[in-house]
Amino acid sequence: MVKGIFSLQFSILSFQFLCAPLLAGDYYSIETYDLPAGVNFEASGLAVTDKGKLVVALRKGEIWIEGEKGFQRFASGLHEILGLAFYKGALYATQRSEVTKIRDTDGDGIADEYLTAATGWGVSGNYHEYAYGPVIDQSGNLFTSLNASMGKGWKGAGESEKHALWRGWMVRTSPDGKLEPWCAGFRSPCGIGTNFEGDIFISDQQGNWMPTTPIFHARKGAYFSHADSIPDAMRPDSPVKIQPKQPDGITVAEAMKKVPGYCPPAVWLPYVKMGQSATGIVCDRSEGKFGPFAKQLFVGEFVLSGVNRVFLEKVGGEYQGACFPFVEGLQCAALALTFLPDGSLVVGESNRGWNSKGNRPFGLQKIVWSKKTPLDVEKLELTETGFRFTFTLPVEKASLGELTGQSYTYPFQSKYGGEELDAKPLQITATKLSEDGKTLEVTIANLREGYVHEFELPQLKAKDGTPLWHRMAYYTLNRRK
Repeated sequence: MVKGIFSLQFSILSFQFLCAPLLAGDYYSIETYDLPAGVNFEASGLAVTDKGKLVVALRKGEIWIEGEKGFQRFASGLHEILGLAFYKGALYATQRSEVTKIRDTDGDGIADEYLTAATGWGVSGNYHEYAYGPVIDQSGNLFTSLNASMGKGWKGAGESEKHALWRGWMVRTSPDGKLEPWCAGFRSPCGIGTNFEGDIFISDQQGNWMPTTPIFHARKGAYFSHADSIPDAMRPDSPVKIQPKQPDGITVAEAMKKVPGYCPPAVWLPYVKMGQSATGIVCDRSEGKFGPFAKQLFVGEFVLSGVNRVFLEKVGGEYQGACFPFVEGLQCAALALTFLPDGSLVVGESNRGWNSKGNRPFGLQKIVWSKKTPLDVEKLELTETGFRFTFTLPVEKASLGELTGQSYTYPFQSKYGGEELDAKPLQITATKLSEDGKTLEVTIANLREGYVHEFELPQLKAKDGTPLWHRMAYYTLNRRK
């Protein structure tokens, strides 16, 4: 993606492209699309039409549709598309200053109608004022997430305000075009998608007020910590009710108790361990066509050029859950994700302005399940006394060695990023594998709210001899049962 979307400079070595079979194993293959010659195919948005055609938005302002003879250009002249959706016969492309409804009304394969579907947020010319989305609900409301501005701001939005209106917010636009601020506290919310139930989730980027990568449940009135959106929260039309100043330099666990209105992430993705920059979010609605992880979220990873997996559950009426590694080895940074009707996961790629693993600066690939089921943690659920691991295959009891782990929290601070704080080993007092080998009950004496609980599993084997695919799991415990 372009410089500023993640607003941090990565300094990593160039990595030679690693072949897909090595990192996807026997379970998933990575296939590369043939792309139009001479086109910088920086895929920044993906959608699928009601006829099952793949649509790709390019960051430079074009839209291409896959056909029998490859990709054909459908629309052009747009401004930095960073999201795409298909809804009721039309495409909706998120430009920097608006969401545009685009149609081909005469059937010649080229767009001829461009209508403004959503606009009204501030754009000052600041390089960091990107817009993402849209997510469209069943009523036709459009949800768009907006970057906070960075650097020297523009005072045209009001003498006491540093940047343009509603930066660092998610906004909702009704079918009649009315914009409504919805939730705040984002830094660079470049991934926006829904879970199986239709609730909206957003990935943000490590930086000031973001110690590592968060996955937020975006709902009306919520506030997620980035202070640049506080001035707009003081407006009378703001649904977010918070204080004009917030503490700086405490821990996230402390902020959950001391900062009125603060909503912690549903899931933290530990830095480096689970990548360095999360991007697109998509839910597996394939009903098993993509393997044993139906209804879970898949999240793009920019720096490590891969895709991670997120399991969510509700505890005390709020979402929290676990994240797991999934697949690395893409040719370039993962930016946008979508599922095709056959259950394959398409990944739009571009590393423009930033470094990523791989051997290409842009591209388009898809991840296809081989129909062979890996041994992996399917779900990690909180219990009253610890956690329940559910596996994709029955585990051989003789392979059940020592389970280890630790818990830690993060700083709540304006300083860039943040290390793991107050780390302590998990006091695992008992483990019990079910008779069928599918679940492992783990009792822990020192569960802590506001902490990530990290697990390293032993080298398990399934009853059929299949080895464990991924040994690491990370559960964000915001509330106990």
